[in-house]
This record gives sequence, structure tokens and C-alpha cells, in this order.
Amino acid sequence: MLELKVRPDHIHLVVSIAPKYAISSIMGYLKGKLAIRLFERYERLGRKYWGRHLWSRGYCVSTVGIDEEKIRKYVQWQEKKEREIEQQQGKLLG
Repeated sequence: MLELKVRPDHIHLVVSIAPKYAISSIMGYLKGKLAIRLFERYERLGRKYWGRHLWSRGYCVSTVGIDEEKIRKYVQWQEKKEREIEQQQGKLLG
């Protein structure tokens, strides 16, 4: 894992994996293990997500043609922008 930003409704994740592994397998593994850990740690999630379906089925992946440093900067920029929006909404509501 090279970069990780967790937001209330999504996660940005930059990983490096060996070419011998299928991306879909890695994503399924990550989503599954993280969901299990979250359900164990936060019991209320199990009640909220009946059937224990935490994640949506999809994900976005780019493997070729995009520079890793650009992706990392985008993830960091996205985090900053979302925080700014949350702060502005807080000022409007508060």
C-alpha cells in the first residue's frame, strides 16, 4: 500500500501489486478482509448492513499510462478539496 485516504463514503487507495496477481482478486481480498475487521470492531455496522454487504461491487483501477506520482498527488489533492468542502458546509450550517 503506497497511499490511502479514507472518506465517509469512499476510499482512495494506491497499491503496487505483482503482475502475476489479478486485480479483481486483490480487490476482492482487500474488501473482504477489511469488511470482516470492521464488522468485528464496530458491531453496529453489522446491524446497519444486514447481510454484511458493506462495499459496492465496483471499483476504479488504472494500471497503465498514468504516472504513479500523479495518482498520489491526485489522492492527496482530493482529500484536501473534500475537507475544504466539509469546512464550508460546516460554516454554512453552523
